[in-house]
Amino acid sequence: MKIIVFAENQDGNFKKSTFEAISYAAQIAANNNGNVTAVSIGNVSAEKLAELGKYGADHIVSYAQEVFHSFSGEAYSKAISHAAKSLNANLIIVSNTYSGKTIAPRTAAQLSAGIVSGVISFPDMQNGFKVRRTVFSGKAYADVNVNTSIKVLAITPNSFAILDQPKTAAIEIMDAGIGSENVHTKSTEIARTSGKVVLTEAELVISAGRGMKGPENWHMIENLADILGAATACSKPVSDMHWRPHSEHVGQTGITIKPNLYIAIGISGAIQHLAGVSSSKVIVAINKDPEAPFFKAADYGIVGDAFEILPLITEAAKAFKSQQA
Repeated sequence: MKIIVFAENQDGNFKKSTFEAISYAAQIAANNNGNVTAVSIGNVSAEKLAELGKYGADHIVSYAQEVFHSFSGEAYSKAISHAAKSLNANLIIVSNTYSGKTIAPRTAAQLSAGIVSGVISFPDMQNGFKVRRTVFSGKAYADVNVNTSIKVLAITPNSFAILDQPKTAAIEIMDAGIGSENVHTKSTEIARTSGKVVLTEAELVISAGRGMKGPENWHMIENLADILGAATACSKPVSDMHWRPHSEHVGQTGITIKPNLYIAIGISGAIQHLAGVSSSKVIVAINKDPEAPFFKAADYGIVGDAFEILPLITEAAKAFKSQQA
């Protein structure tokens, strides 16, 4: 089995989701006498490229031509398709990030490949090729059989462990033969949010809603997040009222996340919000209303006033961190 992994980077640094995808691919390859080629697109140093071997990449291909210096789903998918055809790959793996969601379907169309997005399992190849994915906003699962000779999987971030499987990977510079005249769409501007922890890759998320009563109280959320090394998020009403930026809005109409721990403070737990966070491994709800819907979905619940409970949790977190130091 020949596997290709899209190694997504931001400003020359590979994302956590890339390491997850390569680790995932390496485990499939190990069980199927296969090999893994990581495909990097854009300007990435040789030193950074070599790091991909740590997670199980046997081979690294870099497309660093000028046409790839700014993100284009069209150009990137053409590069991945070129690599797949050049290497006779039969499995292409991407992370189901914003970029991955743009690239994966284009790549599948160019290769006449079957595609499954939101994958949360390793393939079952006992009788064909079957993977599990989330459906209905994470409320259910579907087992999907892929019958095409070439397959594209978009795996859900934070679903698979990052494993050290060190290999000395050869680095190859390839040219897909694509110039700016071959690309009909391009990005004119990319606005990125700044923050200590990227929300879509965070393992811990502290989120809050209208129960915080106003933006002037958000320092309590940020202080706890800083102590725990967590990302901050919010409910839709909070972003609609401009208490917090829309980039922090999690839910059905916002960002879908899958952290190891999601703490919801002062959020009632409407179905639209739960759709974006229900895949979290552990959910803690804090709300003064004992009938808040979130308590039905939460693994742990605290009934009480956030302004009384948050200081206690913050002090406990400080004490815990000092013991770990």
